[in-house]
Amino acid sequence: MLIDTIKKENMLALKNKDTDKRAVYSIVINKYMVEGYEAKAKGKELTDTDLLNIIKKTLKELKEERNSYVLGNRTDKVTSIDNQIKTIEGYLPKELSEEEIKTIILGLEDHSIPVVMKYFKANYAGKCDMALVNKVLKSL
Repeated sequence: MLIDTIKKENMLALKNKDTDKRAVYSIVINKYMVEGYEAKAKGKELTDTDLLNIIKKTLKELKEERNSYVLGNRTDKVTSIDNQIKTIEGYLPKELSEEEIKTIILGLEDHSIPVVMKYFKANYAGKCDMALVNKVLKSL
């Protein structure tokens, strides 16, 4: 599983004293553990898709934090956050482009919003931005 890779990378970052990587890996691992406890309480187990969602949320939070540091003129922190963002982005799969999304939508029989959104959520979770799917669908 992907979490095992992240844990190994976390240990490697610890050994190499890479504080930026270590920080972001620790954040992701901790969020994964918290969500894992909540999932177990509901009788479920986390999947790699759940971990990708955690990574996306973390990435969004890091970008917001980066913007705050830019406004505060804290270039040292901006560099650190940039390193963390670069590290964590490597775990996300390449997202579908607008053209690829359009091709998939046109290949579907029913182009109603609920059907298309459900299809993408089931088959392309973590591989596409659902807001972009909605935008492309409305433009057709």
